[in-house]
Amino acid sequence: MNNMIPDQTRILRYCKRAAVVAVVVAVLFAAISVHLLGISARTIESGSMEPNMHIGDLVFIRNVPSTGIVTNEDGATSGYKTFGDYGNVILYHKYGRTTNTPIIHRAMYYMEVGEPMWEGGPIAPHAGYITKGDNKITNRQYDQYALCTEPIHEEWVIGVAYFRVPYIGYVRIILLKIVGR
Repeated sequence: MNNMIPDQTRILRYCKRAAVVAVVVAVLFAAISVHLLGISARTIESGSMEPNMHIGDLVFIRNVPSTGIVTNEDGATSGYKTFGDYGNVILYHKYGRTTNTPIIHRAMYYMEVGEPMWEGGPIAPHAGYITKGDNKITNRQYDQYALCTEPIHEEWVIGVAYFRVPYIGYVRIILLKIVGR
């Protein structure tokens, strides 16, 4: 019996070391991925994308693919879905202003300059995407009604969401609240 305790201690010590190594490798992979693969991560801070993304989710964003952004309208035709609905979820800067917190919403459709932004809506001052959060309670209208009153220029798009990890982003949210941001 006494011989088993040192073996168990050794195994436990080995498992702890393996866990530390795994965490270090994961952090290094994440850091390298950001620079080499054009991948970044963002924390969901509002409920505008529920039920498909939640407050505290860590969402990984990649550069816009060479095939372009698939809108909700095009996704419904082709059957392409991400995060529970048709089309891509994009991360963009309102009006291209990099000092504002980026918005993560679904690209609903693309429109050309001079077209009405929606039925009976104002004329688009330039071509771009009409966007909307997935939350049917808080986001009944397109972003262009009030959040960002112009179509989203392709240059304003930071990237496309492709993967989420639930709850991990709460660490960032809590730290920001502690430091008063």
